Amino acid sequence: MALTEAGKRFLGDVEPLLDDFERARESAVSSLEHPSGTLRITAPVTYGQMRILPILCEFRAVYPDVGIEALFTDQYLDLVTNRIDLAIRLAPRIEGDLVASKLMDTGYRVVASPGYLRAARPLTRPSDISAHRCLLFPMKQFRTRWIFRDAVGKLEEVPVAGDLVLSPAGSLLSAAIAGLGPSLLPCWLVDPEIVAGRLVDIFPDHSVTATTFDSAAWIVYPSRSHLPSKVRVMIDFLRPRIAD
Repeated sequence: MALTEAGKRFLGDVEPLLDDFERARESAVSSLEHPSGTLRITAPVTYGQMRILPILCEFRAVYPDVGIEALFTDQYLDLVTNRIDLAIRLAPRIEGDLVASKLMDTGYRVVASPGYLRAARPLTRPSDISAHRCLLFPMKQFRTRWIFRDAVGKLEEVPVAGDLVLSPAGSLLSAAIAGLGPSLLPCWLVDPEIVAGRLVDIFPDHSVTATTFDSAAWIVYPSRSHLPSKVRVMIDFLRPRIAD
């Protein structure tokens, strides 16, 4: 048997394509074994700036062959449409056909600056907050009432009001430190400021929220199958550092 003239022409045309295909296959296998390429990650604005960005800087020192595109936004980007490899989301649970793993439980505190508390009317019980002009986040649940839970589990909904509404959460943090009023902010954001003395936890004996007491930070990605090494090592890198 021998190739016809047409068959020879066809073989000559497809041989370069087969070579390209083999190189692409080898590149894909290599990327699964050695962390390289560009990793696209998304996170909420303030969480990304305060918690993720320092980790990314450390990650780059360990994995210099992995480029990073970090998209910090408070919108939930579609991971497939936007070619996102990894997302950090703050929510009670993750909806949709995604792989999700809890990184840490999250909570909130009502905080104000020491200067504000010295000058303002007393804040001794949660209901006192209604008499103050609070610093508010624009989401409806956060700007109308806050829910307090005491040590025995008793719940109390307290109406809140204020004429300074700010976003993202980092803006509320700056305003609270500046003494502009009390604010409901996540623990991961305010705890360092409380330790440093720039903010005070006004109700340390209460848990507080605007939505639900069961909330967490999650690491989310589209699929478990064919997980590239750049994604796998980032997950392993983020988990212990965020938990700390």
